[in-house]
Amino acid sequence: MRIATWNVNSIRARLERVLAYLDANQIDVLAMQETKVKDAAFPAEAFAAAGYKVAHFGLDQWNGVAIASRLGLDHVACGLPGQPTWSGRDGQSEVEARALGATCGGVRLWSLYVPHGRALDNPHLTYKLAFFEALRQAAATWLAADAGTQVGLLGDFNVAPVDSDVWDRSVFEGATHVSPAERAAFAALADAGYREVSREHLPEQHRYTFWDYQQLRFPRNEGMRIDFAYCSPALADRVSDVAICRDQRKGKGASDHVPVELTLAIST
Repeated sequence: MRIATWNVNSIRARLERVLAYLDANQIDVLAMQETKVKDAAFPAEAFAAAGYKVAHFGLDQWNGVAIASRLGLDHVACGLPGQPTWSGRDGQSEVEARALGATCGGVRLWSLYVPHGRALDNPHLTYKLAFFEALRQAAATWLAADAGTQVGLLGDFNVAPVDSDVWDRSVFEGATHVSPAERAAFAALADAGYREVSREHLPEQHRYTFWDYQQLRFPRNEGMRIDFAYCSPALADRVSDVAICRDQRKGKGASDHVPVELTLAIST
């Protein structure tokens, strides 16, 4: 079983690349973030033609999360239990399209797009930390209810947990993504009993998953590692390999993120 997570940065702009990636890499389930479309505009027919069922949660041209699966797609949930709200562009507070859960091949997967935070003195950072806390509480509840449950929390976490996850720590002094509060919120998922399997299998430095489009960040390899896969113990024990698909950042029309792939052993 092969599972991947990918911030596609607009599914309409990246559709052909995503479909080609699924076919070339024989991905069974793909969690996507930043689809940037409403539900009605998501190209579900193209995924169906490729053999995938899709669940999508999108409210406007921002955010948006999806799960495409050829192993079944059951018990779809839009939003986390207790997910905080944010004031949208119309001034109305709403649960943004940042979390989508579905059961695929016996595994409960969540596609997650954690808020950016914007700046250390911005209310969006408080929102980000509240989102992390809702995720921690929900994840802990699932594990407490069933210690053998197979749950994967996949996506763009918008946190670089250690200094080697950015090309130059000094560039981020006083900025988001590396602050003690954000790193503590990220680590709290481990305290809740989950394991971040990409680090377990790829511990080396400079395993970046994101390179900004500006200032030649990718050619200079000035990247960040902010896309991760937290797994419950039962699921983490099945992970036999992890890959970060750096080549997907190359070429015309690439997303600024690349896929992170998990290979799972057959469940016993």
